Parts: sequence; structure tokens; C-alpha cells
Amino acid sequence: MSQNQEIRPIFTKRLLHPRYWLTWLGISILYLIVLLPYPIIYQLGKALGLLSMKLIGKRKETARQNLKLCFPEKPQQERDQMLRENFISTGIAIFETGMAWFWSDKRLSRHTSIVGDDYITKVQQSGQGVLLIGIHFLTLELGARILGISHPGVGVYRPNDNPVMDYVQLKGRLKSNKYMLERHNTKGMIRALKNGELLWYAPDHDYGPKNSVFAPLFSVEKAATTVGTRILVKLGLPAIIPFTPKREKNGRYIVYISPRVEEFPVEDDVLAATFMNKIIEQEILKAPEQYMWLHRRFKTRPKGDAPLYSDNVQSD
Repeated sequence: MSQNQEIRPIFTKRLLHPRYWLTWLGISILYLIVLLPYPIIYQLGKALGLLSMKLIGKRKETARQNLKLCFPEKPQQERDQMLRENFISTGIAIFETGMAWFWSDKRLSRHTSIVGDDYITKVQQSGQGVLLIGIHFLTLELGARILGISHPGVGVYRPNDNPVMDYVQLKGRLKSNKYMLERHNTKGMIRALKNGELLWYAPDHDYGPKNSVFAPLFSVEKAATTVGTRILVKLGLPAIIPFTPKREKNGRYIVYISPRVEEFPVEDDVLAATFMNKIIEQEILKAPEQYMWLHRRFKTRPKGDAPLYSDNVQSD
């Protein structure tokens, strides 16, 4: 690895071992499917999502509980419709991942556009780094590829346990990134920001009690929230720019880039987490049915507080 501990895909004979043949088969099927016309890809994804809604009941209950916790004011019927649309988006997202990894720039350009591109361009022209807040929309993989065509950045990366998936994922993501950093490599992230790079960062999941504080998120008063955002902003001195990749009803994908965030409170962990969660809320509300509700966002609780998920809900 380099001084920045950059991660790059390396093909070895180990990846051809018979234990990985099913993985290669799955990737090959995904590749062939995304060669099809987009309307067919969309319908296959929709069907897969509706089927998975029937087959993975525990994940469905996780998503149902998340929607109830975050939007208790909405009628049950409206939340049930959001749940159905979310599973449809989950199915489509599998093929959108293949689109991100395997489509050419030319084919992508026929289906995509960017709104607010100047917000990033102006910061980069000044030489300042950009902390790009890309929360876990189901369209995130594709949105990163779309934006990376004009603004290649540095990806923050969690290695996959399957080495074949890890290799293919890395190759796909490096189509829109200069290099990748392991998610615990804080020094590498800070160095990249100080060097004026655009760094992809997702602070919206529950990463456990270590290096987290509790801050409000929607109607949940105590959501475990990473303190990493404050550290990166305080030490890397970047501009903070959120973005949302949205699948529109006409089949187009639009990446909505928000104006840079001002007056981020870097001196206090809880204030910073509360501030960032407000930004996350605003972005999620742009396309709530396309957010990753299947993740147990509120699994970490303060000591003594009751769990927000029943014991029969699948853990992450």
C-alpha cells in the first residue's frame, strides 16, 4: 500500500477457487442483465423487490419499525405504502449496482443528470477539500458513479468478506474514484481533505457505541451517531456538501447537490451530531422511499434504555 494506505483491486489465482464459482456466476448474471434495455432492468428489479418483501420477513419488520419510529405522525396506510415502494427500490438497487459497475460513461449519460454541480466546482477551484455527505440511499452506488464522471473523488470503503465480491466492487468503484481508503483510516481521510480532494462520507448509519454520541434523528431522540464527521471537519477543514441521488418516475437518475453547509459546530460532539442529523433528515425527505430502511439504524441504545427492535428482528 502507499503512504495513504490506498486500496486497489488485485486479481490473484485464489479468486478462481471453486468455492467462489457461485459468486462469479452471480456476477456474470448481473452483468448480462444490465446489458438489457433499461425498462426491462427496471421491471426485473421491481419484481425482485416485491418477491423479497415476501421472503425476508425479518428485514421487512426492521424497515417497518424504522418507518414507524421516524414518522409516527403518518397514518399506517401511508407507511405501508412507503414500505412497499422501499422494497421495490431495494430490488431495483441490485441492478443499479450492476449499472454503476458495468455501464459505460456514454450509456450512463443518456439516463442521468446533475443539479447543483457548480457547488462542488466552485469549492474545488479554490483548492479546498470537499466532504461529500452521501447518505445510504439505495441509489448511492449509482449516484456516486454518476457524480464521479465529472468529480472523481476518494471513496471510504468497507472491505467485503467475500474476496471475489471485494475485487469486483473495488474495480467498479474505482470507475468514479481516484482511490479508496478503508473506513477506519481517519488519517488518510484527513490527508485527502487537506490535499483538496473530494471525500465520500456516509455518517447516517448506526456504527455501534464506540466513537458515537446520541443525538435526535427524526422522532427518535437518542440515535447513536458517529463523531467522525466532527473530527474530519475540524482537522481536514473541508467544505461540507450533501448530495442525494434520486431515481425519478420517468426512469432518469438525477443527482441533487445541495449548497455547502455553513457554521458546522466543530467544538462539541453532540452539537455536531445533532447538526449533521438535521442535514441527513433533509436529504432523506427528498426521496424517503429510496432510503435504506432495512438497516437497524437504532440498534444501539443508551445504557438502561429499552431496545427499539424486538428480539426476532434480524441483526446486521
